[in-house]
Amino acid sequence: MDLGGVKTDIRYDKWLGEKLGERCVKNLKKNGFDAHFAPAADDARALVMDLLTSCQSFGFGGSSTTRALGLPETLKRLGRVVYDHWAPPENMTDLDVRLKQGRCDCFLCSANAVSATGEIVNVDGVGNRNNAMTFGCPKVVIIAGMNKVTSSLDSALARIREVAAPMRARSLGMETPCAETGRCSDCNAPQRICRITTILHRKPIMTDISVVLINEPLGF
Repeated sequence: MDLGGVKTDIRYDKWLGEKLGERCVKNLKKNGFDAHFAPAADDARALVMDLLTSCQSFGFGGSSTTRALGLPETLKRLGRVVYDHWAPPENMTDLDVRLKQGRCDCFLCSANAVSATGEIVNVDGVGNRNNAMTFGCPKVVIIAGMNKVTSSLDSALARIREVAAPMRARSLGMETPCAETGRCSDCNAPQRICRITTILHRKPIMTDISVVLINEPLGF
């Protein structure tokens, strides 16, 4: 990185991410979540697998982060039942898979943004992720790179409008204004993906939620 001719070392980026992550984990725990910080993706993968030992069936939201860690494939190799609407079983429709995701032993997803003050924000188009992560599955694991952590709830919501939604719409090939311009226009496009906003201010009463922050840029 070069700032006005002054070269900075990537180690300081990692250091800054670690300090922000420590603050975020502290506040997530204060808000009732089981929160963890992993220095790298390999550490996160091992940590997540340790959290899943008692579960037999798993649902996956449309998360690039969980797939970057290879979690669906790993669990399938271990003989676990996986409900993934990106790779539905031949005998199940897309809707069937999404419904099953909300009633399995564990649901895994990422977050569009996490505030350093301890809130988790997700915006969905369908709503299967928002529902599964709040009620229905006894265990939920939310995995997010530090690129998704912001200083406050307001900045978390702004990140979704300004960064996550345009990038995600573009990646999915959606015909929305933000997928062309890179800017949210609060559109009414038929393929709009920002339809349902869920903010976890505190851990839901009947759901055990673990949050794993990774000191790497992952997902959108």
